[in-house]
Amino acid sequence: MAQIDDFKANLIGGGARANQFRITVTPPPGIAIGLDVRRTSFLVKAAAIPSIEMAFIPVPFRGRNVFYPGDRPDPGDWSTTFYNDTDFMIRNAMENWSNGINDFANNTGLTNPADFQTDLQVEQLDRDDTILKTYILRNCFPTTIAEIGLDMSSNDAIEEFAVTWKYTHLEASGVNF
Repeated sequence: MAQIDDFKANLIGGGARANQFRITVTPPPGIAIGLDVRRTSFLVKAAAIPSIEMAFIPVPFRGRNVFYPGDRPDPGDWSTTFYNDTDFMIRNAMENWSNGINDFANNTGLTNPADFQTDLQVEQLDRDDTILKTYILRNCFPTTIAEIGLDMSSNDAIEEFAVTWKYTHLEASGVNF
């Protein structure tokens, strides 16, 4: 029968902690959005390590399906939640980014993806900020900047808002680089 000491010996480093992470949002090269990368990393409240999926091709054979690996489906959306500070630095940057892609008033914007897409980095950290694993989300851009709820009864809360991102693929340390 397994003992608690066996479990502890096999849980390397005491386990990865969900609250030990860093997100790095690099501004796109073609839009001056006014984003302070270091401050932004501190003001990310929540994010996730993206899921990784593989499609399969079912091939019928004598009444049963045999499954073969297919293409990878689109990676879907990725979300971050930010704290909003009083200078609205991140919110303004996201709005500038969105406006650069498609202007709020004129319905014009950048057409070259290299100008409005950038790479985002997700790092899982240990308790002394050593990087355990890195994911790079390639060719990201914001698709949704969520509302900020305003409420007279919220006198002890900091504003938050979510940003939903599109990306083409990801690379994971220990796998791709």
